[in-house]
Amino acid sequence: MRKQLTLSFFIFIFILAGTILAVFYGKGYRLDFGNGTPAVSKTGLMVTTSIPDGAQVFINGNLTTATNNTLDLTPGEYTVKITKEGYFPWEKLLKVEKELVTKADALLYPLAPKLESITTLGANNPVLDPSGIKIAFTVASQSAQKNGIYVYDMNSRSVLSLQTAAKHIADDSIDLFSTADISWTPDGESLVATIAGQTTYLLNASQLNDAPRNITATLSSFQEQYETDRKEKAAAQVAGLKPTLRKMIADNFTILSWSPDDTRILYTASKSAELELQITPRLLGVDTLREVRSIKEGGIYVYDLKEDRNTRILESNLLTCETDPTACLPHVTWFPDSKHLVYVRSEQIHLVEFDGTNDTVVYAGPFLNEFVFPWPNGSRIVMLTNLGNKTILPNLYTISLK
Repeated sequence: MRKQLTLSFFIFIFILAGTILAVFYGKGYRLDFGNGTPAVSKTGLMVTTSIPDGAQVFINGNLTTATNNTLDLTPGEYTVKITKEGYFPWEKLLKVEKELVTKADALLYPLAPKLESITTLGANNPVLDPSGIKIAFTVASQSAQKNGIYVYDMNSRSVLSLQTAAKHIADDSIDLFSTADISWTPDGESLVATIAGQTTYLLNASQLNDAPRNITATLSSFQEQYETDRKEKAAAQVAGLKPTLRKMIADNFTILSWSPDDTRILYTASKSAELELQITPRLLGVDTLREVRSIKEGGIYVYDLKEDRNTRILESNLLTCETDPTACLPHVTWFPDSKHLVYVRSEQIHLVEFDGTNDTVVYAGPFLNEFVFPWPNGSRIVMLTNLGNKTILPNLYTISLK
């Protein structure tokens, strides 16, 4: 009986000691023999991941591991570079703190992306719907039955190829829809099509409109309702924020867009100012190496609501557009993962992280600058181009990021 009690006691002590060691190990405590004698030191953890995986990880220039691995590092700043053959390298300066986890999460872009057309009849003035899933465009180069307005659903899974996903919703047999100015309603269910600045129709975006609804006489009331819906949505997005944060946003931000997960705000600075800290003390593990609290009027920034972190993406050239600073802004769109942005500058398509790092030119060929959209799952970028051939009409193409 006594032997059993003694054995049970030692098993309990062993389990307890193992649990304590596991907890301390998870917090970054390690035995250090660097000075010839064993000593307990505190380290931090760095988790390295990449898409695609299996990339090499260099720490301060030394090949250390492959992605999808965890490293024990002494506290300090490290230059982390993640590379994979056939892809642009990823690099960032990261700070490792004791007992905390630092993430090196790399999205790698191919050096030679695949181009694929998704329209063949020509595409004019494409417009992305509010959800970022559907693209509406007009076709004016075909017969009356094929001309008109089309809607391309990027999430469609019932098609055999990318080129068969466009749905014809209005043709020229009713009116000259091929020449219409089109825009989406706030709910993304309908399109407003105005022809020659005189006649306006409301179109169902999911089917062919044999008898489209003429809303010319009531257009002003529709526009007022759309503007009301827009303002209500904008108010709802900030309603849950604390008063000091709402005031900071109202006083200093001209909001361009919210990230898809509503955790970050892309904005231009409406004036030069110093942003006050909204979370004190600062959250543990927040990366502040690239933080910018002094904002300059016209600069493009991202504010992280969860971490109270502000980073600069771009600065617009206000010297050429003093009367309307927004006219200088490049075309900037959130990537679906809420961690990256797509923007156009100097006739190049860039992908950049929300903190301004790893700005990469993923395409530098011919395209129409204002028509660049991310694919809903982040696997592609859509652009409008004739590939430099001025004798043919531009079509929608995808740039593969896989």
